[in-house]
Amino acid sequence: MSKDTIEAMVDGGKASAGPPLGPALGPAGVNIGKVIATINEKTKSFAGIKVPVKVVVDKDTKEFEIIVGSPPTSQLLKKEVNLEKLSGKAGSEPVADVKMQQIIKVSMMKEEAMAVNSRKAAVKCTIGTCVSAGILVEGKNGKETMKDVETGKYDKMITEGKTEISAEEMKELEAEKKKLAEETEAKHKQEEEAAKEAEAVPEVKEGEEETKDEEKEESAPEEKKE
Repeated sequence: MSKDTIEAMVDGGKASAGPPLGPALGPAGVNIGKVIATINEKTKSFAGIKVPVKVVVDKDTKEFEIIVGSPPTSQLLKKEVNLEKLSGKAGSEPVADVKMQQIIKVSMMKEEAMAVNSRKAAVKCTIGTCVSAGILVEGKNGKETMKDVETGKYDKMITEGKTEISAEEMKELEAEKKKLAEETEAKHKQEEEAAKEAEAVPEVKEGEEETKDEEKEESAPEEKKE
């Protein structure tokens, strides 16, 4: 039995007949509208996240199967902290902070796809993604929090699968996110001003400085001899 497999990244619950799916599904001879509706039903829980999907089509019967993959960890984190985009300079410009409960939540969603041997290992993988995405963990750089995980500080929380945070904690995280954004904006303004000041300073070409010094010496009045 011959089958075709069509792969694409779609917005959870919002796939459409346009590119990339539509043009790829056309030659397969399936009911495109039905395929799209099935994909959206299966991915609606991932609203706001890019999700990998596979459409497996039987060439003879035109029946199809939808296989929904696991969204990238970075996408799950982006949704968890309610960000439009992650940091472009992860090492120097953090964009958000997360609690360990949120790390555990994302790790449990990715645990099977990560092919790790424990939830703790999955948590460490998720923290690693935070480092490259510019997301602080428990108010610290992920590398520091990783050491806390390795020493067992969060073992009980990880084992019990704690994923809930309080409204007060969420409020604190939103305030921290706003503060980080303001700090980054202020930093960018300072860099722009410094760049403008540097451009305003006239460039002295090699040899010009020596010439100017010679002109000053020639124009200087001679000392009176006694």
